[in-house]
Amino acid sequence: MSLITPESLAASCAKSQERATWLNDLPNVIDELVTRWSITAVNPPFDGEDVSCAWVALVTCAQGPAVLKIGMPHMEAEHEIAGLRLLDGDPTVALLEWDDEHNAMLLERCEPGTSLRSMFQPDQDVVIAGLLKRFWRALPDDHGFRPLSAMIDFWIDETRAQESRWYDRQLVTDGLRAFEFLARSSDSNMLLATDLHAGNVLASRREPWLVIDPKPFAGDTSFDATQHLLNCRSRLRTDGIDTIRRIADLFEVDFSRVHLWTFARLAAEPRDEWDDEPTELARLIARGL
Repeated sequence: MSLITPESLAASCAKSQERATWLNDLPNVIDELVTRWSITAVNPPFDGEDVSCAWVALVTCAQGPAVLKIGMPHMEAEHEIAGLRLLDGDPTVALLEWDDEHNAMLLERCEPGTSLRSMFQPDQDVVIAGLLKRFWRALPDDHGFRPLSAMIDFWIDETRAQESRWYDRQLVTDGLRAFEFLARSSDSNMLLATDLHAGNVLASRREPWLVIDPKPFAGDTSFDATQHLLNCRSRLRTDGIDTIRRIADLFEVDFSRVHLWTFARLAAEPRDEWDDEPTELARLIARGL
C-alpha cells in the first residue's frame, strides 16, 4: 500500500536507525495484516502528539469498525499487548487480534471517541482515579512484566547522557537521586498503566470511558498518579501541593511518594530542552519537600 506517514511519527522515527528501518518496512507489514485480519477499509492515520509512537488508523474488518495500531520500537511500550490481553477490556479497549512480532493490534473502536480532555480538569481527576483503581491488580510472581525500576533506570541513563545541556545542575541531580530512591524503595507488584492521562481516555458506548495506550510495568501505584498531574501544569503552578494532595487522596495512594515522584519527573525526566516549564515547576514543587 501507499503509506501516509504522520509528521509526529516521522519525527520520532528519525531519532534512531532501528525506528527508521521499522518505518521503511511498515507498508509491507500493513499489507500483511490487512490480508490476515480481513480488513476491508483503512482510513488515513491519526496524527498529533498523542500518536507519535505508533501508526494508528480507523479500519473496517470482519468484526466491524476497529482500530489498527502498529507500534514503533519503543522501550516503554514493549508490553502493551500483554497488558491488554491480561486486562481483557477492563477498563481498556478490547484487543481483537494481535501480532507480537510486529507489535500490531486490532483494537475495539471507541465511539464517539471523544477525549477526556473535553471534560473540566478537576472532573477528569475523578474519572482517571476510577479507571486506575480498576487497572491496578496484584500480579503473580511469574507475571513477566518489567519492574518500574527498569523504566526509571532507562530514563536515568538518558538524562545523564544529556548532562552537558542541563540548565540547573543541582535540580537535575536532586531529581535523579529521587528517582533512584523511589525506584528501589517499593516492593509493590501491582500492574501499572504508567501513561494514563486524559488524552488516553476515550468516550465509548460499551462504557462511559475506556483506557487506550497502556504502557504496563509492575511497581508502585503512586507513580501512576503522576502522568495526569504532569498534564495539570496550571494547577501545579498556582496550587501545586494541594493539587498533588487531591490526586493522592482520590487515587488512594501515598501523598509523600506522589509528591516526590512528581518532583523527580519534572526535574530529571529526559527531554529535548532543559530550560523549560517542567524545570520551573520542579522548583515550585521542591519547596514542599
